[in-house]
Amino acid sequence: MLVWGIWVDQRFYFSTGRQSRKARNLAVNAACVLGTERADEAVIVEGTGTEVTDMKRIEKLGAVYYRKYRPWKLDPSMGPVFEVVPRVIFGLRERTFKAATRWIVNPT
Repeated sequence: MLVWGIWVDQRFYFSTGRQSRKARNLAVNAACVLGTERADEAVIVEGTGTEVTDMKRIEKLGAVYYRKYRPWKLDPSMGPVFEVVPRVIFGLRERTFKAATRWIVNPT
């Protein structure tokens, strides 16, 4: 499922409805995969997704989210905000197919 999201401090953040399939899946298993919408310049991120509950963090993220998606806002009362910490990232540029790249992210 595609989601709107933001990258902040080397992590990906998104929100969703509490009863959405994404939220229910992440509640059971934090492992997840993200991908870009462009297959010709694909980026695929494998990582773990956990709910953000720190309101100060959500406020900081909300400012970034609002700049990107104005007039929409991060509103935890509408559903959880998730943080995805990358573990492995793959990149592939179709034009130079042999140039696929894999990054293994060091946990911090």
